[in-house]
Amino acid sequence: MDPENVRTLQRWCSVIEEELDKVLDFWQKYSHDTEHGGFFTCLDKDGKIYDETKYVWLQARQVWMYCKLYNEVPKYANDQILQPALKGAQFLLNNCLISRDGCKRCAFSVTKGGKAIKIQRTLFSECFFVMAMSEAWRSTKEEIYQDAAVTMMMQIYHWCLVDDSALGRESLPGSVPMSSLAVPMMALCLCHQIETCAIEWSHSKATTLKDWAIGQMLNHVKRGGAKVLENISPDGKEISGSIGRVQIPGHTIECGWFLLWHAMKIGDNKLAEKAIQSFISAPFEQGWDDEYGGILYFTDADGFPPTQLEWNMKLWWPHNEAMIAFLLAYVHTKKEIFIKQFDKVAQYSFEKFVDKEQGEWFGYLHQDGRISSRFKGAAWKGCFHIPRSLLMCKQLLSEILNK
Repeated sequence: MDPENVRTLQRWCSVIEEELDKVLDFWQKYSHDTEHGGFFTCLDKDGKIYDETKYVWLQARQVWMYCKLYNEVPKYANDQILQPALKGAQFLLNNCLISRDGCKRCAFSVTKGGKAIKIQRTLFSECFFVMAMSEAWRSTKEEIYQDAAVTMMMQIYHWCLVDDSALGRESLPGSVPMSSLAVPMMALCLCHQIETCAIEWSHSKATTLKDWAIGQMLNHVKRGGAKVLENISPDGKEISGSIGRVQIPGHTIECGWFLLWHAMKIGDNKLAEKAIQSFISAPFEQGWDDEYGGILYFTDADGFPPTQLEWNMKLWWPHNEAMIAFLLAYVHTKKEIFIKQFDKVAQYSFEKFVDKEQGEWFGYLHQDGRISSRFKGAAWKGCFHIPRSLLMCKQLLSEILNK
């Protein structure tokens, strides 16, 4: 490796480790609900709670993140991390499961005390519930968590491969059936998660779900590998109109490192190359804002203005995912261009998103990099993408530098 790149990675290794401590400290100080369990995620710039609604995606993600740190980082293997995580897991079990149409669903949002407010017509709350339960099992080996993870995993398998009508999506005369990239992406993520936690649920179903997820994700690659479309028809064709042309570069890059991780694990170099070229490199080039820097939120495959009004904003999480993706791409290929791209994204992220005064990161920027919203947490932003990225980047940097 070029000596300058070595120095770059050494510097980032130190910076990222320190930043992980700061981000975690923010959430430990301000988010814990010591009365009911679970976490407050609507936090202002200084950590003040501005809304006590609890969002199940973020409850489960924070349980997962805390348990992940407890399980993989010796300095975090303590009760200050584990006990809030387990209280959060119990909050999920006690309050966030709803019996509906013969199956268990998870609420999308609940009150501070756990009364359900809203349920979505998607499976993502349930996916994050599985992540939380499986990682809590890994931390404690308590059967209640494994059983909850397996039961919900079976339900998710059914929704993906058999019948998703229980999710409640209406079929209206003018609606266009479509397949979203997010569903197979999460299915593959869950397969990896269950394997990491060594949970036995069904070897045949696990293999079938994994193969289905990868096949579905690859179906979204169009136009000779140059574009990954967020929405396609159920039979794998492009959909007309803006909904069919929409691309989310950060989302595609996240899919890319999921696929690359899987390909590296099974030794599939062809899949790894597809993951890097179509899901990581091309979306990054298409999504990077050459004028102001940063990754655009939405793009249009044909270059039309995206219909999403926030299309040109810069959000925290695509940059988190790109940092992981480029380091993993370097680990696989040893091509130093990926170090340069990691450095480019990391420099932008630490300059624009990090709050050097009160800790944590701002999540939403205008196109020119000015802060759009001052809060540190809300309905969609919690203790997940940033600490996950920092943890994984630290692990990958250590792997690279110690070889």
